Amino acid sequence: MAKKRGGVDPEVSESERLLFGGPLRYDMGWNQHHDAFLELSLRAMVRRLPSLLAESFRLAWQADRRAARTVLAAEVARGLAQAVGLLAVNSVLGRLIAGGALEERLRGAVPALVAMTAVMVVSTLLRAASTYATGRLEPKVERVATTLYLERAAAVELSAIEDHAFHKLLDTAQYGAASARRMIAYSARVVNAAISLIAAAGVLTVLHPALLPLLATMTLPSAWSALTNARRRYESFHTWVQHARAGHLISGLLTEPAAAPEIRLHDVGPFLLRHYRAMAETAEAEQARLAALAARTGLVAAAWTGLAAVATYATLGALLLAGAMALAVAGTAVIAIRTGSSSLDTLVLEVNALHEEALFVGDLQRLYTEAAERAIPVGGEPLPEDPREVRFEHVSFSYPGDAARPALDDVTLTLPLGRIVALVGENGSGKTTLVKLLAGLYTPDRGRILWDDVDAAGADRHQLAERVAMVAQDFKRWPFTARVNVAVGRSSAPLTEERLAESLAEAGAQEVVADLPHGLDTLLARQFNGGHEMSGGQWQRLGIARAAYRRGRILIVDEPTAALDARAEVEVFDKIRALASAGQTVVLITHRLASVRHADLVHVLDQGRLVESGTPDGLLATGGLYAELYALQAEQFTARVPAPEAG
Repeated sequence: MAKKRGGVDPEVSESERLLFGGPLRYDMGWNQHHDAFLELSLRAMVRRLPSLLAESFRLAWQADRRAARTVLAAEVARGLAQAVGLLAVNSVLGRLIAGGALEERLRGAVPALVAMTAVMVVSTLLRAASTYATGRLEPKVERVATTLYLERAAAVELSAIEDHAFHKLLDTAQYGAASARRMIAYSARVVNAAISLIAAAGVLTVLHPALLPLLATMTLPSAWSALTNARRRYESFHTWVQHARAGHLISGLLTEPAAAPEIRLHDVGPFLLRHYRAMAETAEAEQARLAALAARTGLVAAAWTGLAAVATYATLGALLLAGAMALAVAGTAVIAIRTGSSSLDTLVLEVNALHEEALFVGDLQRLYTEAAERAIPVGGEPLPEDPREVRFEHVSFSYPGDAARPALDDVTLTLPLGRIVALVGENGSGKTTLVKLLAGLYTPDRGRILWDDVDAAGADRHQLAERVAMVAQDFKRWPFTARVNVAVGRSSAPLTEERLAESLAEAGAQEVVADLPHGLDTLLARQFNGGHEMSGGQWQRLGIARAAYRRGRILIVDEPTAALDARAEVEVFDKIRALASAGQTVVLITHRLASVRHADLVHVLDQGRLVESGTPDGLLATGGLYAELYALQAEQFTARVPAPEAG
């Protein structure tokens, strides 16, 4: 079980143990940022500031160059305007406190007052320009970052999506796009505060060099406080991200249409609510812990800041009493100290916020890198134009975390193309895994899959996918129109009514579409206004139409009639045989062995191994596993029901 820093075990709710089998915590040791980012210091923050600003500007430049230039120019100019304003204040005070008649002093201060007014007007206009340009930039930056995130996530291997560690990275990196958006505003304020601070520091240095280090000491405690709390928040976020996802999962189940009937029939609502409340209370305890630590840290920082402020103003008073500083200069120094302190405080807080957001953008950048490493390869050896067969040679495959029992173990078999090939076996025998390897969704741990003599491991994966269509038992029911649910079978192809009609006819799905309120334009999502829900059998036919629309050379159907009645089942298998008669290869997975009697070849799998191969009649004659399973199913239909006894 993961531990908090300091070796204290986090409290684990009974809900976590019951619903999810244990604590939903991540050990921060996995995180590459742990050493580089969590051990923050003021020096490290300052050292990283140029790279943070450069990263923000790069994101902004990529999104909108004109707006990026506007923000940068406006914030730099605002900072310089504050420097001019301080000099004007010093001139005004000097004129007013100097000797001579009041009228003359006021007249002498007019130019400086005009300059101050001009600076205020210019600063206001610059702020407006920066606000407008930032408002344009932020959504564009978020869009660019989110698009890159989704592109990378959609292009990785299936094994990456199913990998626990990579999915954790997907969880954390999804916040990087919003962080990239916020970095734009933080960067703008950092630039403005930095230039304002430089201006105030320059004025103080001119007035008296002793004031500059005292100004810095006033803000160092708040910098330490902000950095410490940022480190805690970031570490807590990563540790608790899976717990938060589980809480969202439970709350989503309470409003999910698919779960709604059982929730109401079995009265599951109170059960889920009870466990949601328990997990929320556990998360609240973590937030309370962070709040207590933040309060304690803030008190310590405030005490040190107060002492530094007393020392600063005491020094200023001593300089006045010793005659080392004129009263007008002292007045300007007070304003400069307050301005510089405010700028430095703002700078530290904004740099800290920028740094914190950059951590999440760093997760996003790491996702880009890892996704590129685990992306589906582009290019490769071309597959034969008209292959005769696909051969599995000593293929073994294990799912991650389940190496003790391979899903496929040294399987050697042939799939002749242009035929109906059935894969038969009990649950867990490896049938679905085999067709996923055939489709290129996984690569074997050992052995080869050959298209004639071309090894699929080095073949063009895009070409391989182009040749395969699949109707999985749990195929995706897209929450779009019926038209899209069919055409998504090959979304890259032009969407034509002719191709749709042919696909629906091949699947025998014309009546399904005809019964829909708006035909192919019916929205198949009840959670939206005007949405419609179909039965499992109707969805099954639409799924087969989707595969037909794809027009792959190999059609893989996994339990294609699971949701159909007896009459519809016969019709679907007639359609499948018609596809094979037209030259398409059909790889059929089904538990209904009577349905494979028209297959040209049957491969029987048992616990990941190939145990029999042959024609249906030949396998029945040999009396092996296929014959045994066939007999068991036949008994269900031939067993006589005892006649009622005469009363």
